[in-house]
Amino acid sequence: MSEENIERIIVEVVDEHGEEFAFHVEELLTQAIRAAARYEEIAAGEVVVSLVDDEAIQELNKTYRGKDAPTDVLSFAMQEGEDDEMEIHFDEADEVEEDTTLGDIIISIPTCKRQAEEYGHSFERELAFLAVHGFLHLIGYDHMTPEDEKEMFSRQEAILETAGFTRG
Repeated sequence: MSEENIERIIVEVVDEHGEEFAFHVEELLTQAIRAAARYEEIAAGEVVVSLVDDEAIQELNKTYRGKDAPTDVLSFAMQEGEDDEMEIHFDEADEVEEDTTLGDIIISIPTCKRQAEEYGHSFERELAFLAVHGFLHLIGYDHMTPEDEKEMFSRQEAILETAGFTRG
């Protein structure tokens, strides 16, 4: 997949948590999601990433998953096929339609910071990890079984490594 095609992956960042970042968060999230799209051979589409606090993600987690607790990342795919797999629309040239909205990724910034400290790597690396994790959920991956978890986490690590988001 060419760099030109990867530019057709649009990442919109909605910052609702209110803190300043010491880096360009939009660039980091775009880099991570485009790396995942390249790895998964997704040529075009739009992803919205919302950065929220623990209270906001807890409310969403309670509403949509029945879990009254904060979490690190939630994903909401806009188009699902059978068995909750992502259904991606293609045009006559077998390319992903430009206006395909892949979905929304919601990331809790306070939880991201805590996890980065807990796992001993940078906040930037954890944020990229959560973005890639959310993206993989959008396109149909999950970790409900040990086999699925192994596959998904292996893909995440490969994507992060190729994009330069290393541990430490």
